[in-house]
Amino acid sequence: MASRRNYNQNCPIARGLDVLGERWTLLILRELVGGARRYGDLRDELPGIATNLLAERLKELQDAGLVERADLPAPIGRTVYTLSDAGWRRVLPILQSVAWFGLDHLDPIDDGPATPLNAFLAGILLGFSSANAAGLEATCRAEIDGRRFEFTVTQGRLAAARGEPAVTITARAADLVTARLGSSDAKRKAALRRVTFQGDPQSVAAVRQAFSL
Repeated sequence: MASRRNYNQNCPIARGLDVLGERWTLLILRELVGGARRYGDLRDELPGIATNLLAERLKELQDAGLVERADLPAPIGRTVYTLSDAGWRRVLPILQSVAWFGLDHLDPIDDGPATPLNAFLAGILLGFSSANAAGLEATCRAEIDGRRFEFTVTQGRLAAARGEPAVTITARAADLVTARLGSSDAKRKAALRRVTFQGDPQSVAAVRQAFSL
């Protein structure tokens, strides 16, 4: 196993990079924002990462308290990885900030292909506002081109899903990306009209406000 990089500086940025600054680490955490993932799921979504390196990174993130491993009971009987509560609280704002920074370097997206994960990140995650979510307590589900994402809004932040969703968002990946990043107001509004929301009207309205949808 390769030795971990350590900046040996008593500085909060250096200490944070000691944990998060290794190659692939933030991309693994990005995948886990989408919900519980099997080892094979992560390997498939991170082409180029060596199997032993993925195992090493997951172990490091577990040791840091950011990722949890769970063995699901029969008949499912599989091991999955999830963000811990500390991961949701501490890592999510970092991923959001890096994503906002990365938008300036993103290739044009109008009418281009979009993955469900990119749609979740751009269309939902980047629109979240703690101020707009004040008082909202709800579990949400997003169904995007066949992939399911679940999370809870609680105490003005996002956390792991808890129970059945109060609101379900169903959309094509391309529409969610365009609704957030389309090149014109007309394109953004047209894409957003194709996104559907299910749930009681009050919860739907609160979720749409929290995520600027």
